[in-house]
Amino acid sequence: MLRKYRYLILRRFVQIGLLVLYVLGNYTSIKVLQGNLSSSLVFGKIPLSDPFAVLQLFFSGAIVGSTALIGAVLIALFYGILVGRAYCAYVCPINLVTDIAAFLRRKLGIDALGNKVYLSNTLRYVLLALSLGLSAIFGIAAFETISPIAMMHRGIIFGAGVGFFAVLVVFLLDLFIAKNAFCGRICPLGAFYALLGRFAILKVKYDLESCTHCLECKVICPQKQVLGLIGKHSGLVTSGECTRCGRCIEVCGDNALRFSLLEFVKEK
Repeated sequence: MLRKYRYLILRRFVQIGLLVLYVLGNYTSIKVLQGNLSSSLVFGKIPLSDPFAVLQLFFSGAIVGSTALIGAVLIALFYGILVGRAYCAYVCPINLVTDIAAFLRRKLGIDALGNKVYLSNTLRYVLLALSLGLSAIFGIAAFETISPIAMMHRGIIFGAGVGFFAVLVVFLLDLFIAKNAFCGRICPLGAFYALLGRFAILKVKYDLESCTHCLECKVICPQKQVLGLIGKHSGLVTSGECTRCGRCIEVCGDNALRFSLLEFVKEK
């Protein structure tokens, strides 16, 4: 039973563990992590910065300090080279909210009630460009200023309640308007990590010969368009939009899907 939910358990452990470490780091003598997801210190020495937030500051014309730049480069290298868009599944606190909304959609049969709202997969890339453009026009980090992710994280750590409404909007959007609406269609931060992690080495590998074509993986996947190879040919899921959440691997009773960390074979 635990094996079936092993990646879900890992995701929750990382997400909640990071929140706990941030709280401890900001309020106790346990200084493993200080700050928040936008700007942090590890053990009081190693800087970590949100590269998208830093990019917005750069476009706004702000002077970005060397510490913030170093932190942004470290994060960009980690996700760009190793784990791709895993930030969205394992770190982002909004993922907890959208997963609850997705669970309730399944249990309440909301998908079956005739939802007709369509949001394009490309919308978030438009919003990514718009975020940078507005940052340049108004001289502020545009998305960072209104980001439900930043609001929720700061609210949990520092006790500020101003982000509650934004988080509620995301929850209701995912529950009643469209499945995976915020993370999969709207969030420019997710688009940024999808572009950044396009060639990261951690990928999902598919074995056609083991597959019985039940398509459970496509049903559960929050970004089902990345599984276009299912039922067609063996290979790696190369789309940067894959969040490496492991849901497809967990539900696959054929063991046709698995993580393949060090396979650089180009799909044919």
